[in-house]
Amino acid sequence: MEKTSQQQHLETELPPNSRSFSFASMRIKKRHHSNEEGGFTRRRGLMSFSSVRETSRKESVQDEASKLHCTEDQVNETAAIPSGEDDAGRPGALKRLSAMWSSFRRHKREGFKDSEPPELPGQVAENSSRQHRYVSGQYFFEYLVVVSLKKTKDGSSYEPQITYQFPKKDGMAKYQKEEEEKTLKAITLFCFPEGINWAPLTEYPSETFSFVLTEIDGSRRNGYCRRLLPGGRGARPPEAYCIISTLACFGLFSKILEEVEKRRQISTAMIYPFMQKLREAPFPAPGHTVEIKSFIPESGTEIISLTRPLDSWLEHVNFATLFDCLTDEEVLLVFAAAVLERRIVFIAEELGTLSQIIHAVAALLYPFTWQHTMISIVPEILIDVVMAPTPYLLGVQKHLLDLVTDQSDLLVVDLSDNKRETFIASVGDESSILPPKLKSEILEALSARQKASTVEELNRVVSEAFLLFFVKTVGHFRSYVKHSRGGGPGVFEKRSFYKAIDSKTTRHFVKLFLQTQMFDLFIQEVEQQQPGPQQGIFNKKILEYQEKKKKEKAKKH
Repeated sequence: MEKTSQQQHLETELPPNSRSFSFASMRIKKRHHSNEEGGFTRRRGLMSFSSVRETSRKESVQDEASKLHCTEDQVNETAAIPSGEDDAGRPGALKRLSAMWSSFRRHKREGFKDSEPPELPGQVAENSSRQHRYVSGQYFFEYLVVVSLKKTKDGSSYEPQITYQFPKKDGMAKYQKEEEEKTLKAITLFCFPEGINWAPLTEYPSETFSFVLTEIDGSRRNGYCRRLLPGGRGARPPEAYCIISTLACFGLFSKILEEVEKRRQISTAMIYPFMQKLREAPFPAPGHTVEIKSFIPESGTEIISLTRPLDSWLEHVNFATLFDCLTDEEVLLVFAAAVLERRIVFIAEELGTLSQIIHAVAALLYPFTWQHTMISIVPEILIDVVMAPTPYLLGVQKHLLDLVTDQSDLLVVDLSDNKRETFIASVGDESSILPPKLKSEILEALSARQKASTVEELNRVVSEAFLLFFVKTVGHFRSYVKHSRGGGPGVFEKRSFYKAIDSKTTRHFVKLFLQTQMFDLFIQEVEQQQPGPQQGIFNKKILEYQEKKKKEKAKKH
């Protein structure tokens, strides 16, 4: 079952008997339509920093992007939640974080819509070749902002402020404008997560990184950021260019930021026409290219080609950074912790390293999706998020390490070049989570990456090594989803599913994996599908593996 790049977003009213609080546990004990003990209720799509508990839930399968609902019998699990206020009585970081995240809603209310992109010359709606080349109805981006460091009123420090925004959103109601301002304020926080302790610089190597904005309904927007030293003489603070988009494609947006930087060096006025052309351009389908014509003084008209990788589910990932920072065995330990949805903190000083590593680790879980908190770069002001009791993937700069290591039951991974040890803290059982035989097979498959000559080839070798792991452990899931003759949703027979596994170590791992939210959401979507052949890379690999096993069995007989 393959995920689309854009999830449907729906607004849902909260029931009158519900209540909200921060960092609620997402563990739930019974599924509504399971006839087996130990099943799970539907768990909502992606983790945000607020959740809602309720005593009942709707059975509609169309509420995948609605707010997280949890049953009332779990209320005692929140006892370990840290206080919402600090010693001075001000709202604590967790409370500030929850409030900030709740502002990341789409402007879906009546009276405010982006205008539709104008048709390109010669564009024909019925052109079937265009339908294959482009993804309809998607902009490349929502915003481009320039974030500059400005001195505070007392002149003692710097504060990030937006000094340029495209496009400007006009005609908004007051409440919409307030929401907009909150979102833009949050963007400045992620562009300069180090806080206010900056000083003018004469040299500063530009760096590109990304972050994720998680909305209250679980939907995510990606921020692509490039920080550099602006033109001029003498010491000056860096500035950041940030693109906000619902699309996850780091390589493509890195190239766009390079073009923005090139134009900024000439004049800020050169950015607008390029971004306008980009906003009007159709977003290409996987494996296809869109060309943007842009005029630059003294250079004339340039044609910028933007190509999406054929493997679109890997277009936000570069596994090279992951294996530059960690050995193959260390990657497997991180994967083991992630696949059981544990709390993991990555430590590095470079923002680009943190963002690339976290997205790479999340991609190792394909075809499953990390459903909990994921912050590739935690701003200093929000460092208390490490106290959350729920699973997370966090990126933390090394100078904040002392604020992280006083936590228990988490994996802290040092990605630095000069590290003394890779795992600063761990639960201790990470090396025993994966079945030994399958772990050896992953390591053997990973050795083939040495022959990869391009990023795409490397990504394919790495992803297939871990994809095959899931094929061998849970690839028989479809045989245990039973459908009634009436054509309703299927029912997953969990006990029969894991008992069908011959290997004792594999069966032990699968029993643990079945308790994760990522598997639960995956199997719920399978239950809603009609019986029969399914499309997608995972299903293709399952069929290939099953065919291979049949041939091996036939040879033995």
